[in-house]
Amino acid sequence: MRLAVIGKDVTKSESPAIHEFILKNFRTECRYEKVSIPPEAFSSQAEALFSRYDGFNVTIPFKGEIVGYLKELRGDAKAFGAVNTVLSASRVGYNTDGYGFMLMLEDEGVDVRGKSVLVLGAGGAGRSCIKKIAENGAVVYAYGRDFARLTAVFEEIGGFTPLSDVPLVDYDMIVNCTGVGMHATEGETPVISLAGEKKPVDGLLSRCGIAVDLIYTPKQSEFLRVAEAFGKKTVNGAAMLFFQAYLADCIFCGRAENSGEAKSLWKKYSEVSQ
Repeated sequence: MRLAVIGKDVTKSESPAIHEFILKNFRTECRYEKVSIPPEAFSSQAEALFSRYDGFNVTIPFKGEIVGYLKELRGDAKAFGAVNTVLSASRVGYNTDGYGFMLMLEDEGVDVRGKSVLVLGAGGAGRSCIKKIAENGAVVYAYGRDFARLTAVFEEIGGFTPLSDVPLVDYDMIVNCTGVGMHATEGETPVISLAGEKKPVDGLLSRCGIAVDLIYTPKQSEFLRVAEAFGKKTVNGAAMLFFQAYLADCIFCGRAENSGEAKSLWKKYSEVSQ
């Protein structure tokens, strides 16, 4: 199989190593490439992807833009309006982010049912997390810098309370879906509006039960470092990256997913990739 990950800048992506590991365990040969495309060039290069690859994964910022080139959306892709996995021959799009996120929490022994959860950020990853957490019985609150955009997400998917200002209360779990803490913002934590003032999220982390960061590089973001310093349970996003890849590979191979198999492969991959 010839596969690829498509994004604005995927030069540092771990996707090839992860997918090649999973597909090797599926006894499927593959060639997995990284394809970086400038946003302004996406419309001129998108069509070629379908003939060049049997399937491909899509990341920032093209998860929504690819939808216009597809014939059908299935599963979570319909609800999210965003796609991270494409089968080229049929031009069908899927989204495995939300299920991958829930598998990560399950693997960490985290049950969100009845829990209060604050999600920071409502972009593609944030939307996926919000919807899945809400579907699994959590009371969800979300904060984003652009309240109008956050309100638009609420009108589209519902299931949560949009916040323009974050109250200083105890949350069972806080999830960082913003991307703040990686690349150019490494060493920083997200800034929120707290009691009408822009402040780091640090004060809230002292009052939460669990801190989850979708960032997987660095392994310990500043968000997680602060939470750990307060003695909180922390979860890094590396497992989500692996699980969403596992689910995508099941789609590529026409294989039924199995959570036990996914967790076993993740444990094995974690050991060999140390």
